[in-house]
Amino acid sequence: MSIVTENILAALPNTTRGQPTPLAADAKGERIAYASNKSIFLRSIDNPATSTQYTQHTAPTTVARFAPSGFYCASGDASGVVRVWDCSPNGSGTTKGEYSIINGRINDIAWDGDSQRIIAVGDGKQRYGHCVTADSGNTVGEISGHSAQVNAVSIRQQRPLRAATVGDDKNLVFYHGAPFKFNSIPGRGNHTNYIYGTAFSPDGTHLVSVGGDKKIYLYDGKTGEVKAEVSDTSDGHTGSIFGVSWSKDSRSIVTCSGDRTVKTWDIEAAKVTHTWSFGDNINIADQQVGVVWPSRADGTIISLSLSGDLNYLNENSAKPTKIISGHSKNITALSVSSLDSQPTLWTGDYEGRLCAWDIAKGSAETIEGDGHTNIISGLAATTKSSNAQIYSVGWDDKIRTVDIGAHTFHGKPTSLNTQPKAVTCTSDSLVIVAQAESVIVYRDGEEDGELPLKSSPSALAAHGTTVAIGSADSSLRLYTVKPGSAPRQAAAVDKVSATTITALSFSADGSLLAVGTAAGKIYVYKISSGLTGFVTGSVSVDLVTDRWSAHTGKITSIAFNPEGTHAVSGSLDTNIHLWILNEPGKRIKATNAHKEGVNGVAWLKEGVYSTGADATIKKWKVSI
Repeated sequence: MSIVTENILAALPNTTRGQPTPLAADAKGERIAYASNKSIFLRSIDNPATSTQYTQHTAPTTVARFAPSGFYCASGDASGVVRVWDCSPNGSGTTKGEYSIINGRINDIAWDGDSQRIIAVGDGKQRYGHCVTADSGNTVGEISGHSAQVNAVSIRQQRPLRAATVGDDKNLVFYHGAPFKFNSIPGRGNHTNYIYGTAFSPDGTHLVSVGGDKKIYLYDGKTGEVKAEVSDTSDGHTGSIFGVSWSKDSRSIVTCSGDRTVKTWDIEAAKVTHTWSFGDNINIADQQVGVVWPSRADGTIISLSLSGDLNYLNENSAKPTKIISGHSKNITALSVSSLDSQPTLWTGDYEGRLCAWDIAKGSAETIEGDGHTNIISGLAATTKSSNAQIYSVGWDDKIRTVDIGAHTFHGKPTSLNTQPKAVTCTSDSLVIVAQAESVIVYRDGEEDGELPLKSSPSALAAHGTTVAIGSADSSLRLYTVKPGSAPRQAAAVDKVSATTITALSFSADGSLLAVGTAAGKIYVYKISSGLTGFVTGSVSVDLVTDRWSAHTGKITSIAFNPEGTHAVSGSLDTNIHLWILNEPGKRIKATNAHKEGVNGVAWLKEGVYSTGADATIKKWKVSI
């Protein structure tokens, strides 16, 4: 018996309004690298559903850059630490070095052409950057000449070595190396606002800078001398320019801007050659805050929207050829629907974004429309194909409905009295919502009843017309809930454990109910009609096992396999456990499944899927 990672559907990059977000591509143009939460993701350009996750940072990550050799990656975080690690396609991800560069956020990193030296810059207190060797962290120069945070750095890949940094002081500082030392501030006063990006051309001939003043300046790559203002044209950007990247032939650049456009430029002619515009209406989420031009034969450009979406661009197309969607924040809810025997994963996150995932393709579609404005705390799918819907509840105190076939919100949202904790759905499409002190039944958007409780509800699950409710006092209640009739209590367990019930899950046939607690323990009950067990109605609840107790944190989710012989569980302890019903003392552990905690698990015939605080979805191969 085993459980191993089969695939990682990566989180999207974290973005901040008014700030650039670095994107990087490897020398072969096969992968991109970016920061998200406390992880670094290396993502295949040809198959975005394939990615690698680096999780050794302890602070929120900010930037990642490939070494020219392609064997190592340098990544920085908000605490000022840079880590150098193995990123080769078949590598182990082993950390080669960890260096404290500044007392503050790392904004950018650059490698020299030999893959031996790195310069990291950012918002420090004593200094704004430093130059070190990649293998040992020894000093190989200093960053000076700035009076405010440094936003970007670039190193010329040819000899003699040159470097450039740009920052909030509106200056570009030019360095000679190695060791790197201050040489000049070319074009002082040319930029009239923060400078957000700089880059040497691949052949080392040119250097370019872009900034919040909408300007683009070109410099000599060897001397630093100002050569021209490229942006002095009527069809240039009308908003801050957040990023710049060179074509592999060093003849063109691509820029991205807060004006919701990405533009390519002919450097010699100083003119725009192509413009992509995003969004039909003015929408802040469509601002373009990052861009990279990988060294590929097909000329693909990848830009980053403020929403986190990655846009694949080609100069032969006026629109993006592909848009990679997903989550960049904690995934807080997970559900599964099956329409025409095609399972779809539904995920909701901390910011209220709801996504539908095509399991076969590993791609996501963001549900547009009148969505949630805050944390999505629960998702539930109907079981009838004639009424295929997803119900979502969020901390905006609303129930919203999604048409599974059309992937759109429809109808008016239903207002709740208090903040929802969980949601489930019966076979009759009754929506059951756990609120602060009550559990309310909704039918066609209207309140249709209430399930009486003695304690605050904490978890829900449903199978057919049976609804299970776990409470803060660790009591378990089972109700029969049908349209047009008062809910009837079918069974109860007054005290499952000493701690709050945090997760409930029925097996596919409804004969088993797994109960997870805040202490990390799981209890499994057999649900049947008869006169044994804890009986208060027409259903009996008999304890099958109380030995599933290996988690060290709150149980967040449990799922049975389709046959009901095994189960998986996720916890805030970051681990996933695989359990055997007939051998309760035996288990398989997937350690550190999700950084910062596992929030959801689902077991389909295609495999086990999990979601976590790292905003990723992982597919697990289970052998039983």
